[in-house]
Amino acid sequence: MTLNLEKLFNPKSVAVIGASRKRNTVGHGLFRNLVFGSRPFKGRVFPVNPNAISILGLKCYRTILDVKDNVDLAVIAVRAAIVPEIVNQCVKKKVGAIIIISAGFGELSVRGKKMEDEMSGVLRRAGIPMLGPNCLGIIRTANNLNASFAPVMPPAGSVAFISQSGALIDSVVDWSVGARYGFSVVVSYGNKAMLDVDDFFDYLDKDKNTKVIALYIEGVNDGGKFIKAAKKIKKPIIALKAGRSEQGIKAIGSHTGTLAGQYEIYKAAFKQSGVLLADTVEELFNNAKSLACLPKLKGGVGIITNGGGCGVLAADYCSELGVPLVKIKKSTLKKLDCSGKMHPAYSRANPLDIVGDALAERYKTAINVLLSEKYVGGLIVVQTLQSNTESEKDALAVIKARKKYPTKPVICVFMGGKFIQKAVNLLNKAGIPNYGDLKKAALAMKALSNSY
Repeated sequence: MTLNLEKLFNPKSVAVIGASRKRNTVGHGLFRNLVFGSRPFKGRVFPVNPNAISILGLKCYRTILDVKDNVDLAVIAVRAAIVPEIVNQCVKKKVGAIIIISAGFGELSVRGKKMEDEMSGVLRRAGIPMLGPNCLGIIRTANNLNASFAPVMPPAGSVAFISQSGALIDSVVDWSVGARYGFSVVVSYGNKAMLDVDDFFDYLDKDKNTKVIALYIEGVNDGGKFIKAAKKIKKPIIALKAGRSEQGIKAIGSHTGTLAGQYEIYKAAFKQSGVLLADTVEELFNNAKSLACLPKLKGGVGIITNGGGCGVLAADYCSELGVPLVKIKKSTLKKLDCSGKMHPAYSRANPLDIVGDALAERYKTAINVLLSEKYVGGLIVVQTLQSNTESEKDALAVIKARKKYPTKPVICVFMGGKFIQKAVNLLNKAGIPNYGDLKKAALAMKALSNSY
């Protein structure tokens, strides 16, 4: 039976069972995030705790059954032993969805796994989806839903991040604020007693705020179901798979109680279902950003650079990764020659080295001439910082060209720090990925060449 996840992602009311007055507790953090977070939840929030009359100024309820209003989402953060009783109360209340934050289940013992299975059976019969247990919770930026104990709400964006590790989400969310990296949805699914990673695909495929799905997974319950679900959706999926070594597989068993399986089997399943692989956390989000912002690469890539050595390195990385590089035609070189903007010593090849003294007008000419050619599928634009480099004007030249040729991906590598920050901010605001490293740019272009 397919479970409806609308009340999980888009509730109008949330009950926090285990809400606490004590600071530095999970129950307090969950409740505070919803009511007094940087972007408070737009719906109603009900604290549930039999030992409190009010929490943070809101009336507290002894049990969820004492809440007279309808409850769309119940978030449970109490000790594991009493969670089954709370779940039964939620069924009686006819809540729309449940998140179990509490740990101490299948990741801990056989008895804990039995408790998980029994709760899942009860909820499945009632048609109520359950996230967790042993998870961080869920975040949806479109409706300011932070039903988690993550430190802060991340910026809004178009990447959905689904992770079996809640601790990884904490660090990623913290990083996202400083990096201005936006998420549509963040889901920590923990022990996946009912909802596994592939159960979210259909909802996110229909979600207008999501353009790409990024995964951190340790294992899946049903490989065939995963492949079928991944094949069905239209949006790109990129995954970081943990448990690639014998030691890693052993560690997974004590983390979420998951049977991880051999990495080579997962690689084959990902390839069969069109899921892209990332090797590191940084690569996962770098490539997800390009997949969310840019069109698919169709054809070969041109490299434009004002530094010859950087052009050579970019070409090496593209070649190693299987990213096709175009051979610049004589007719294209003639257009560049006739423009009157090229340096006499420019390279006349790909990479197109437009020489270190290149001002924005030369970048503009090179970018537009290459993108105007049908045989050029996309560009990597490299800028090294010289004393006369016009970083902001170079960024504006890229932005205008990207608008003029919207079907061709353009990835930038503006290298430097303090003196290029304003240019990088312009690129980020325009949705053009910039990587300070040449290999990262090549990896992102590879993802665009292999995606969906």
